[in-house]
Parts: sequence; C-alpha cells; structure tokens
Amino acid sequence: MTHESQFLALDRILFECQQYWQIVAFEHDCLPWPQLIPVLMQLSDQELAQLEHDPKQLTHFLRPYIPQLNQLDALLALPIKPLTNITWPFWLENGIKGRKLDQLKNFVAAVSEQALPVLEWCAGKGHLGRMLAFSGAPKIHSVELQANLCEQGNSLAQKYQLNITFSQADVLAPEAKNLVQSKQHAVALHACGALHQQLMRHVVANKTEKMTISPCCYHLIADDYYQAMSAVGAQSRLKLSRHDLKLALQETVTAANRITVLRQTEVEWRLAFDALQREVFGTDTYLPVPSAQKALFTGEFADFCHWAANKKSLQLPESLDYQKYLELGLQRKKVADRIELVRHAFRRAIELWLVFDRVLFLQEQGYAVEVAEFCDKVVTPRNVLIQAHKIK
Repeated sequence: MTHESQFLALDRILFECQQYWQIVAFEHDCLPWPQLIPVLMQLSDQELAQLEHDPKQLTHFLRPYIPQLNQLDALLALPIKPLTNITWPFWLENGIKGRKLDQLKNFVAAVSEQALPVLEWCAGKGHLGRMLAFSGAPKIHSVELQANLCEQGNSLAQKYQLNITFSQADVLAPEAKNLVQSKQHAVALHACGALHQQLMRHVVANKTEKMTISPCCYHLIADDYYQAMSAVGAQSRLKLSRHDLKLALQETVTAANRITVLRQTEVEWRLAFDALQREVFGTDTYLPVPSAQKALFTGEFADFCHWAANKKSLQLPESLDYQKYLELGLQRKKVADRIELVRHAFRRAIELWLVFDRVLFLQEQGYAVEVAEFCDKVVTPRNVLIQAHKIK
C-alpha cells in the first residue's frame, strides 16, 4: 500500500465515523449513540480501564457496533525500526532521565548519520546532538530558543570535546530559514506542532538533502483549524479543530498514581461545577473553565466552585448543596469516560492521518519518504518516525 492510498483509506474511515470521535464529551449528559448505550454503561470502571490501555482490545470490543473498525488494524500497522546496539559512555547519559534516554537511543539508532552535518531543531540542551556526534555525525548545529539551554548545551559540548555549535534562535521567525542548508541532515525529536512543520517547509524550500523527525503535539498551531500540508490532504472533507487534534495525543504511558487521582478529581469537579451552573443559572450549555494548578484539586469542592465562578464572573448563592452536584458530576463523568473510550478507538488513526499528510507533502516536493516506528509505545506513544531524502 502506498502512503497516498493509506492516507486516503484513513481519511474515508475517519470521515464516515465522525460521529464517534469528533465530539466533546463534556457537552453530553448521556451517550449519543443509542446502539452503544447498553454495552458501554454496563462496563465496570476496571473493564473500562483495561480497554483504555489496550488499543487492540478496544478495537475488537467496538467492532460489532462500528464496522469500519475492522479495516483499521491493517491501516495502522507501520514497519518497526530495528534497534542498533550502541555502547554509550556514562557521561553521555548523565542528566537524561528514564524513558527520555530510551527515546534518544532509539532515535539516534534510526538516524545513524555518518556523512552529512546535522541540524538539530529545537535542541534544548542538545542531548540528541551530543549522542549523534558521539555516534559518528561529523558536525552538529543545535538550534534552541532559550539562551540558558544553549549555554548549558554549549558548555557540555566543549567539556566533552564534541563538534557542536549552538544558535539561540526563534525557529518560527522568518530568518530561521537561513539556519537550514542544502547539505544537511535536519533532525527533530518531538518538536511540537508548528515547530516541526516550519522545519519541514524550510527543508523543502532549501532542498535539504535529508530530514528525520518524530512529530508531536499536533494541536500546537496558530490557526483554530488544521491546514493540510499536502495537496492530497487539502482535498479532504475533514475539518479538524484543535480539540480534534488533541485526540491524537491522548494515549499515555503510566502516570504516577497521585497524578492519576488528581486528574480524575479534576474531571469530576469540572463536570460537577458545570451541573451546578446549569441549574443555578438556567443554562443548557457546557461552561469551560480555565486551567488550574493541581493543588486546587486537593482542597474542597466548594472552594473550587467559587474559584471557577470568579473566573467566569459569576456570583454563586450563599447556600448550595455541593454534595448533590458532586454526585451529578460523578454520573456525568461515567458518561464522559465512555464517550472518550469510543473516541480513543480513533486516536491512532487521527495521528497517522496527520503523519501521512506530512509524508505526502514531502513526496510532492520531490522527497523519497519512509515511515516507521522507532521505539515501542511503552517508551513513548509518539513513536512515529518520518525519514526523507531529496531525490536527485
């Protein structure tokens, strides 16, 4: 299957199934799909959690009710990059924590640059650049916005005598195009949204020889709706909001138990406050409340309600049955969790739709492109690698 045919097949399925994923769970008091109400509402919280953490099991569970899911397994399968074992010195790994180190090792093994100078986009302290330099890349140019990170990265490069130079620059500024050269291998590991898109545009404009990226945070764009990069993608009937784009990122590896509990509390309280404001103020629409520090959700629900009301310029009555609204919030969370479960059956499809839009853009500009998984999802759910080289 070509990249274009894979994209078009995903596009068709996503368009046909919009009612299942292009939906805001918080806006609903009950499940919007009659045929799924019995099967979803009888799920225990434990069963729901098991399905959440096993995408293949989730797809199998929903197939009898959403026939298009039968086609997804084949469309979501990507080649897997073999891991090349490199012995890294302790000093190179120092200061890189846990799964991030594993991500870097796998990414560097997939890049394996020995000839071209490397441009490291959105470099941070330059962990990736140092590992590429050690593994054989002749020269590294690391570009980073924050001056203090550039200073730290430059200091480490000098300390370990690696051929790395740093530039402090805003990669979204027009002049950043001058950092991208034709005889380069441009790399970016998890540069967010518009950041990696800008790199791709500069690579194409400057006819850069090679590029290797792993995209991330597709929703971090300037526009309210996603603008397709490829001519093929521009023909799609899908209209993706930032909320839709976030769906691609909602698969996570295990979080600390305390963080998980706080997230659950936050959802319950937000839904409970919404039930309160609907009844007290006679509205029938979901009222979004700004982001809040997690510490707020370790206190009292009543305090959260007053904070939220203040943020929305609302005056709450002095006497309210807060426990009643907490119970309503729990009921609504049960519905929201099950709506999100169905949406999550499509999250990898959305992500690969976005990936293949980027791939087709590069192909249209004269690049040969390979798409693969560079590590297991346990290391990072954002494990898709796009490798491109200019066809001469």
